[in-house]
Amino acid sequence: MPQPAELAGLTTLLRDGRGRALHDLRISVTDRCNFRCSYCMPKEVFHKDYPYLPHSDLLTFEEITRAAQAFIALGVRKIRLTGGEPLLRKNIEVLIAQLAALRTPEGEPLDITLTTNGSLLARKAQALKDAGLQRVTVSLDGLDDAIFRQMNDVDFPVADVLTGIEAAQAAGLSHIKVNMVVKRGTNDHEIVPMARHFRGSGVTLRFIEYMDVGATNGWRMDEVLPSAQVIERLQAEFPLVALAASAPGETAQRWGYADAHGHYDAALGEIGVISSVTQAFCGDCNRARLSTEGQLYLCLFASQGYDLRSLIRSPLSDEGLRQQIAAIWQGRSDRYSELRSQMPADLTPQSARQRVEMSYIGG
Repeated sequence: MPQPAELAGLTTLLRDGRGRALHDLRISVTDRCNFRCSYCMPKEVFHKDYPYLPHSDLLTFEEITRAAQAFIALGVRKIRLTGGEPLLRKNIEVLIAQLAALRTPEGEPLDITLTTNGSLLARKAQALKDAGLQRVTVSLDGLDDAIFRQMNDVDFPVADVLTGIEAAQAAGLSHIKVNMVVKRGTNDHEIVPMARHFRGSGVTLRFIEYMDVGATNGWRMDEVLPSAQVIERLQAEFPLVALAASAPGETAQRWGYADAHGHYDAALGEIGVISSVTQAFCGDCNRARLSTEGQLYLCLFASQGYDLRSLIRSPLSDEGLRQQIAAIWQGRSDRYSELRSQMPADLTPQSARQRVEMSYIGG
C-alpha cells in the first residue's frame, strides 16, 4: 500500500498522478454470470467446474457501503453496480437501498446505476426502482435471435431481454441505456437494425468496440470495428448530429438523431460510441473499480489491484480508510489504451498477459 495521503483541504480536489479527479466508482458484487459471452466469460474457461470465489471472500453489503462512504468523501458522485451479472447477487435490493441513502459532503444524493445482461430484469425491475436505483444499462449484442443466442452461448432468447427493458421502463427507471459490443464478422450486421429498433424509444443505444480485456477472450484486432465505421453505417441510414459530452470523463461520444431540418430531435433520442481501442480516453478517466472481494483496480486493463478488504475488515478507522484510498489514487498513472495505441498492431504491452478479467471487475 502507498503511504496514507494528507487529506486536509483535499476531499473532492483529489487528483491522480496525471491530474485526473476521482468521480466514478464501479462495484462488482459477484464474479458469477448466467451468460457465457465469448468476449467476457468464454465457456471453455468458465466451465461448470470453474472455481468461483467462496461467499466468505465477497464483501458484505455493509462493507461495500462503508467503502462507498470513503470514496464519496474523496469525490465519487456516481456508483455503478456490476459483476459478473449483479442481479445474481442475493438481495441486491438491500445494497441498493443502503447506497441510495448515502449523501455527498454537500448533502446531495448519488447517481446510482447498474449494468445487467437483462436476463432477470423483468422480475427485478420494480424492486430495484423501489430500493432507490435510478438508472440501468442493459447489455444486448443484437436483435437477431440466432446471433444473440450464439454470442451469449447459453441459448438465451433476445425476446426475454427486450421484455426486461420494457419492464425497466414501466418501473420508472430513467435514462435506460443498451450497450452493444460490436465484433466484426459476428454481429456488425446488427448495427443498423439495433439503431432502428431503439430510435425514438427513449432508450439510448451505445456501440462498444470489442476490447482486449482480460486474457481469455482470444481478442484479435481484426475483429474490432472502429467506431468511426459504425457512425458511417448509421449516417447512411439516419442523419446524425454530434452532441457535447454529458459529463467530464464521459467515455461515449454522443450523436443525436436529426430531424428533417438537420437539427437534433430529442424525441428521436441519441446513440453513443465507445472507442476504447481506436481512440483512447485515458486522459480524463475518472473511474475506480472495486472487485467483489475488495480489490481496488485503477484501470479496466489493470494486472493487479490493492487489497481494500483487509483494510475494511481491520480496526482501521473510517478516516484511515479514506487516507489509504487517497494515497492509492494519488499514485495512479494508468494509461493502458494510450500505450496500446502507440505500439505496432501485432504487439501489446507486457501487462496484457496478466490482465484481470472483465467478469471480475465489470465493464
